[in-house]
Amino acid sequence: MVFPYEQLRRRPDVEAPNLFAADAADRLLADIAGDAVLQPGLVVIGDAYGALTLAAVARGARGVRVHQDPLTAERALDANAEVLGLGGGFEHHALDAGLVTGARVVLLRLPRSLEALAEIAVLVAEHAHPEVVVYAGGMLKHMTPAMNAVFGEVFGDVQVSLARQKARVLTVREPHPGAATALDRWPERAFDDETGLHVCAFGAAFAGASVDIGTRLLLSVLDEAVPEAVTAIDLGCGTGVLAGALAVRRPGVRVIATDQSAAAVASAAATATANGVADRVQVVRDDGLSSQPDASADLIMLNPPFHIGGAVHTGIAQRMFADAARVLAPGGELWAVWNSHLGYRPALERVVGPTRQIARNPKFTVTASRRR
Repeated sequence: MVFPYEQLRRRPDVEAPNLFAADAADRLLADIAGDAVLQPGLVVIGDAYGALTLAAVARGARGVRVHQDPLTAERALDANAEVLGLGGGFEHHALDAGLVTGARVVLLRLPRSLEALAEIAVLVAEHAHPEVVVYAGGMLKHMTPAMNAVFGEVFGDVQVSLARQKARVLTVREPHPGAATALDRWPERAFDDETGLHVCAFGAAFAGASVDIGTRLLLSVLDEAVPEAVTAIDLGCGTGVLAGALAVRRPGVRVIATDQSAAAVASAAATATANGVADRVQVVRDDGLSSQPDASADLIMLNPPFHIGGAVHTGIAQRMFADAARVLAPGGELWAVWNSHLGYRPALERVVGPTRQIARNPKFTVTASRRR
């Protein structure tokens, strides 16, 4: 049967005419893996909106173990499965040994981060079946020879497919579990001298165990942000640097750190623990602020993403602004740092409320928007 990729949708993620729920890499992966997906214990990692999982289930696979880092990806897979009548053939898993134990076939959409790829490669090499085959695919513009080298550290055989429609697949065999154990280094940990914070990061977390320059600018003025705040939220928390810094600087503030990324949430929890503030930082995996009540926060901190996968798109930031407007208490403030060329100030004025510039450098702007 020909799988109806065109029927897949991205919801609840941002949808737009130039954003699709499946691409040539998904199709090539499914074609090269073929009937191998029918072996017991199929694992799918990094499936953006369900194309790999549901094509395998439609082919006859059952008991598929799936890990998707974004919460919106999990929900999109569930929604697409319901529409296509393919529910019940898969289950969601965390990125841990239980995901890959005994697996003979792994379908992987290659992450753009080499650290994220290394974490996955190590996990599979250490816990999957000795005869496991990994089919790892992506679009050529996002693939590099360094990915082959990452696999080569813990696998003995890496084969590269011919390209098709600007996509390619790596077929990886012969895991070396001993090498994988030696490379088991996550979460990474680093001490940042400028902030005095310990930063922890799992492979897929943005910026790794470092502090990105936009966050640094916001941190430089954070003491000015709603000094009387009792409840604060680090929205899109990443590794939890803003949440950790605020909790360290203000012992009386209760901080919620929220992100849709499983890697970010795990990293933020580790960062809070490393800085001795885990008792005052609640870490939540959430699609924006969907689990937070209206008018419940005095301060929201935000360093919004401006990419959706490989595409530059401001849709996620716009949704975050709307979430902040709903969750801020009257008179509460959203303190955001953003790439200056994106010009978010009019949107912040419209969606949240009166907005003033707090700081600016050649690349980033920090604004404070007061809830009407």
